[in-house]
This record gives sequence, C-alpha cells and structure tokens, in this order.
Amino acid sequence: MDLSRLKPAEGATKKNKRMGRGQGSGKGGTSGKGHKGQKAGTGYNRKRGFEGGQMPLVRRLPKFGFTNPTRVEFKGINLDALQTLAEAKGLKEIDPQILRANGLIARNDKLKVLGRGELKMALSVTAHAFSATAKAAIEAKGGRTEIIAAIAPKTEA
Repeated sequence: MDLSRLKPAEGATKKNKRMGRGQGSGKGGTSGKGHKGQKAGTGYNRKRGFEGGQMPLVRRLPKFGFTNPTRVEFKGINLDALQTLAEAKGLKEIDPQILRANGLIARNDKLKVLGRGELKMALSVTAHAFSATAKAAIEAKGGRTEIIAAIAPKTEA
C-alpha cells in the first residue's frame, strides 16, 4: 500500500457549488437566494425562536413558578443503603467522607439520612440532616446521630 496514492472512494466527495460567479454558471446574480427580502441579504441570521414576526411561543406562554434562592439541596441516603455499606465494609461509623469514597455521594453534596429500610446493628452516623424516622431507627438500635454544622442560607451582601 502506497500512502501517496490514497484518495476518497468514488462518489464520496462532491464539489461545492460556486455561488455568485457570473451568469454563465447558472448561480450568478442572486446566488440562489431569490429576489430581495430579509433572507436574501448578506449576514442574515434568524434568531432562535423567531416565527416570522408572529408572537413567539416562548412569549405566548405564561410564566409560573418560583426559585427559592435560599433552598438547600440534600442528597438522600436511606437506612438500607447504610446497612448494606456497613455490612460490606465492616463499618461501625459512617460519615460523608466514607460515603464519598464509596461513590454514594458527590464531593459537595449535603447528606440527609432517610428512613427507608431497617438497621440490624448499632451505627454511629454523621450527616447534615436526618429525617425523624431515620433518627429514631438509628437510636433504637443503640446507635448515635451527629449533625454536621448548621447550614446557613446564602445571603447577598
């Protein structure tokens, strides 16, 4: 095989149409854009959502909802997941660093322990928040719950 003889397969490439290169080419004059009009001019670029001057759908639909700027988003982990992890790794204490190392939460996630499932052993759990059922279930098995420093909402200065 000689690399200097490589070329595309037959029919794989086409020559570009050369617009605006004289009447003889058949694509001169208006260059395939018709006569006059908004879209015939150079540099024409229609805006996203433009509907020819009709009120766009985005502006016809009503606004609704509210985004709370002080909302704190938690990543919920259930008791059954904690029990599975504790059995697999032989743990007695669980905190966000351990969950992060095992891929259950991301680096900046706030952790909330939720009450689905049941514990079979006493665990010491550290998290940003606990549901009432989760806290009761952990303490019923002789474990303890510890809340990480209170989360202050973001305030603008």
